[in-house]
Amino acid sequence: MIRVAIVEDFDLIREDLSELIAGQPDMEVAWQAASGQEAVEKAGEREADIILMDIEMETVNAGIAAAEKIRDQGRGQQVVFLTAHETNQMIITAMGTGAVDYVVKGCPDEEILQHIRNAYGGKPVMESRIQETIMREYSRLQRSEQSLLFFINNVSQLTAAERELLRLLLEGNKVKDIARIRCVEIITVKTQIKGLLRKFGCSRTKEIVSMIQELNISHLFM
Repeated sequence: MIRVAIVEDFDLIREDLSELIAGQPDMEVAWQAASGQEAVEKAGEREADIILMDIEMETVNAGIAAAEKIRDQGRGQQVVFLTAHETNQMIITAMGTGAVDYVVKGCPDEEILQHIRNAYGGKPVMESRIQETIMREYSRLQRSEQSLLFFINNVSQLTAAERELLRLLLEGNKVKDIARIRCVEIITVKTQIKGLLRKFGCSRTKEIVSMIQELNISHLFM
């Protein structure tokens, strides 16, 4: 039997889910909770294979906070989010807790049951939109990591003058302002900028500044 815990603050929805689970020949209701806090307490005391977890309960992200704490308990209880929230940011944040699946409320009962069975069998099958959202974020993080390594490697090769030049560019200074601040000719600044562009593989200084800001490494030049 698949032991399913139900965490939902709406009594009617929780009762409907409980009735649905109890009516399956291969499932049973392990326990129920009406808040994230109650879920954490019960998960620490009682057994369950799958926890159907709502997100917005006593707080907007109560289910996410509860999933993190349940994960840290290390009892092997798998969380499947069943929620009305379907924004990309919510999906990414929720799946970052180590949950195995994310199901949007309103789908047919049979679909919910199939998600539970798949998760229990160790082969969760997320809806295509959820998969695409997660894969886009993975690709973005992978690109960021590669960009960060590229930048760190190149930063180590910068001269003191080039570091100062980057600092002034990050502060929003134009070429003529930089020349004035450094007491050099504009042509000298332009020559140094060309050197920076070659090192970072960019065509404009705005690209370098944007990448540094996106990677959150501006402090390396301040």
